[in-house]
Amino acid sequence: MALVELYDTTLRDGAQAEGISYSVQDKLRITEKLDALGVPYIEGGWPGSNPKDAEYFRRAKALRLSTAKLTAFGSTRHAATAAKDANLNALLKAETSIITIFGKTWDLHVREVLRVSPEENLKMIEESVAYLKRHGRTVMYDAEHFFDGYKDNAGYALKTLQAALAGGADTLIFCDTNGGSLPHEVHDVISKLKSQLSVPLGIHSHNDSELAVANALAAVHAGCQQVQGVVNGYGERCGNANLVSLAGLFATKMGLEVLPAGRLKELTETSRFVAEVSNLAQVANQPFVGSSAFAHKGGVHVNAVMKNPRTYEHIEPSVVGNQRKILVSELSGRSSLVLKAQDLAMDLSKETPAAKKLLKLLQKLEHEGYHFEAAQGSLELLLKRELEHLKPFFKLEGFRVIMEKRDRKLTSEATIKIKVDGVTEQTAAEGDGPVNALDNAIRKALRQFYPTLAQMHLRDFKVRVLDEKAGTAAKVRVLIQSQDEQDSWDTIGVSENVIEASWQALVDSIEYKLLKDRKSGNGPKKKR
Repeated sequence: MALVELYDTTLRDGAQAEGISYSVQDKLRITEKLDALGVPYIEGGWPGSNPKDAEYFRRAKALRLSTAKLTAFGSTRHAATAAKDANLNALLKAETSIITIFGKTWDLHVREVLRVSPEENLKMIEESVAYLKRHGRTVMYDAEHFFDGYKDNAGYALKTLQAALAGGADTLIFCDTNGGSLPHEVHDVISKLKSQLSVPLGIHSHNDSELAVANALAAVHAGCQQVQGVVNGYGERCGNANLVSLAGLFATKMGLEVLPAGRLKELTETSRFVAEVSNLAQVANQPFVGSSAFAHKGGVHVNAVMKNPRTYEHIEPSVVGNQRKILVSELSGRSSLVLKAQDLAMDLSKETPAAKKLLKLLQKLEHEGYHFEAAQGSLELLLKRELEHLKPFFKLEGFRVIMEKRDRKLTSEATIKIKVDGVTEQTAAEGDGPVNALDNAIRKALRQFYPTLAQMHLRDFKVRVLDEKAGTAAKVRVLIQSQDEQDSWDTIGVSENVIEASWQALVDSIEYKLLKDRKSGNGPKKKR
């Protein structure tokens, strides 16, 4: 099979996703990360459409890229002549050696959107490509809505490609812009047209039918040499072909080296980096790189994986920089508990009374509403308390939470009394709500003994009612995600009282932080 090149359009097409708004600095950081991964082409944006993208291209000139070539994106001319078109001249001003422009392939768009004659649209395509070529640029032509256009009027769709070739286009990209094509349709059309086109071909597929990756693979099988996509599949509506999945598939399933040697293991880190910069949580079950991509929960599965990972894993997780995760829940058998304990460097064997006792305890707690699969921090503490008799870092003597409404303003105050190594500390703190006040109070008291708690903060707080029919008397589950300078962890509490459930999760979050510091050798270091 011929060489396949990846073309990333995260900074342009991915930025059109609802909820994403990249700053210029964000775009520059992502550019450097994609270059470090080894992506050959990075589409930086549309310099003729907004000042931000124009500034990006000005600042990107200072980047020292080792692998990637930047491309500027735009449309065919709108003015009477290409030379007078502001959009085309903005593309030239970006000073990239490669320019990608799109034009209308579907005669429906020519009539209803551009509202020009079919002949004028062909001139727009040819003249725009030719103008950019005269200025020494490599031109990639995106045939927008190609497959829909080909279905409605195959003859005209082919003429638009021929117009781009007449202008000197170096590459032709088939775009499934509405994302409605099926893989066999993509394959059949490209296979039929390939012999009639004299330049390399590419595919740009959208995910409206959840077939963007499948359509990209079908296009490559039919002869396309360039695949356009977006990290994590971001994009307008349902998104674009996921470039991360495609890179994984090409490398591990098709034997295509689309990334430089040794770079595939950076795939997971790159995916998570882009998600973080995009201010979006990474999808846990995202193939190859998601946190659940190699997670095993069922007891039968875990038992088999312990014997031979190939039984339930299509690749070794480390190949793409990910790692195996063993989930422990009421569905798990003793194999899961044993493997989890081993991961935490704890001594536990499958046939021991301790393993049977732990499994029974776990099943009891999950029946009561605990969900340790989502709270690995609390699970580790539970195992250590049961197996190693972990001594608590502090003891609660008591707490009180008061809520008061004055002058239409609701205030909360918590008073707490704790004991650490025989020393009693009592303090009070206010908060935005009762849980926040309690959190502030316990931190205030404990910081006297454990200064490293200042590095920790609450990242997420979720409450779920477990039995809606019980109304306000229902049992609730509280999940807390905490974070310090190194990583994050999740803890859980369950009770009919939301304050008590929150307290349980808060205590676990703090004790996990202190335990983590102890293991790393960074503490806990007491002031008194």
